[in-house]
Amino acid sequence: MGLFGKIKEGLQKTKNSISDGITSIVNSFTKIDEELFEGLEEMLVMSDMGVATSTEICDLLRKKVKENGVTDPSLIKTYMHDIIVDMLGEDKGLNLESKPSVILVIGVNGVGKTTSIGKLANNLKKEGKSVVLGAADTFRAAAIDQLAVWADRANVTMVKSVEGTDPASVVFDTVNSAKAKGADVIICDTAGRLHNKKNLMDELAKMRRVIDRELPNSSVETLLVLDAATGQNAVNQAREFKSATDISGIVLTKLDGTAKGGIIVAIHNELNIPVKFVGVGEGIDDLQPFSATEFADSIFDKAEDI
Repeated sequence: MGLFGKIKEGLQKTKNSISDGITSIVNSFTKIDEELFEGLEEMLVMSDMGVATSTEICDLLRKKVKENGVTDPSLIKTYMHDIIVDMLGEDKGLNLESKPSVILVIGVNGVGKTTSIGKLANNLKKEGKSVVLGAADTFRAAAIDQLAVWADRANVTMVKSVEGTDPASVVFDTVNSAKAKGADVIICDTAGRLHNKKNLMDELAKMRRVIDRELPNSSVETLLVLDAATGQNAVNQAREFKSATDISGIVLTKLDGTAKGGIIVAIHNELNIPVKFVGVGEGIDDLQPFSATEFADSIFDKAEDI
């Protein structure tokens, strides 16, 4: 199955929710009027795009319909597809310009953070990059053990210490190990203690100081992992984490098991944080780079599987 095929299959439940919902509403009308727009807006809210984003989409839709003199409700889906692609903007991949580059991964327990790190390491290795993992979530021994399992699966090096160790010291050891090995990318797991934002900020700031001191001018990504199945709760988590630290991108997991994929649009539009990867299955190869066009094509069934 090709890249687009994996994403299309992973978005099937979201597609069923959004595209089928739009089709049902559009087929109920013989003309485009305010009642149609209101029905579409309510459907988008129910599809986890959020009130603000759903309202904006429908306002843009009204404008396009008026500008183009559209009267046929069957054309609505094409316009909505284009609006969502424009709203999501240009796809943004990882910034890995330096050697080594650093990726800090944050997120609360249970969202698939450690699993995503393992899959991301596997992706990078398949691209020919050497990767070193840092087990800087020292708050839980289980997190260190779980990361070790994924390091073995991806066949990459991991640096760890014991539970309770200062996370910044693990980052220091990981950076120096990567430098000694001439590694391309460092990926550090971190503890996502969102209930205490000050601890989170202090911990991440200390890690960044270590990175900036040991790897001046290096490329650093901070990726927030969110569980798509939690819907608007994931948007709220993103908002809370953004208030605590700078985030360069989102990894949205478990997209294949939920109809709540509309939060991709809400996160980008309301928080201006790009979704960079989506999890569309449990396999090690099922973390895929996010594409706004492929997302919209899948949702609106505009392209055939390749």
